Amino acid sequence: MVYRKEEIEAANERAAARLGRTATVAAAHYDRRTGRVVIDLSSGLSIAFKPQDAQGFEHAKPEQLRKIEISPSGLGLHFPVIDADIYLPALLDGFLGSRRWMAAGSRWWPSRRSGGGVCQRRGRRWCTSPASWS
Repeated sequence: MVYRKEEIEAANERAAARLGRTATVAAAHYDRRTGRVVIDLSSGLSIAFKPQDAQGFEHAKPEQLRKIEISPSGLGLHFPVIDADIYLPALLDGFLGSRRWMAAGSRWWPSRRSGGGVCQRRGRRWCTSPASWS
């Protein structure tokens, strides 16, 4: 599929405008004292979750959670030692794993929207949200 330069520029402008209205990750760390991953958002709010409640993090040890990388968009976190990712918009919606994983035993259940938001990274691609998420 071939895109015209104008279409690409328009899409980039829409993405930049939307990102400007969206809270992104400003910083993240594992708090050993509370046993939670703490995410500081660009809005000034902070959120935290227990790693054992998220898919791909169930067996992670505290030392494996010390190194956290923020995606270029600010919407994702990557934990290189365990090769797992968190997608911020999905986390904010209550998704800590795929629908199947959450139904099988997670104490959290999404309030709306289908699909999962926490996923394993494949190659160098960051996981993206389903097309139905707007």
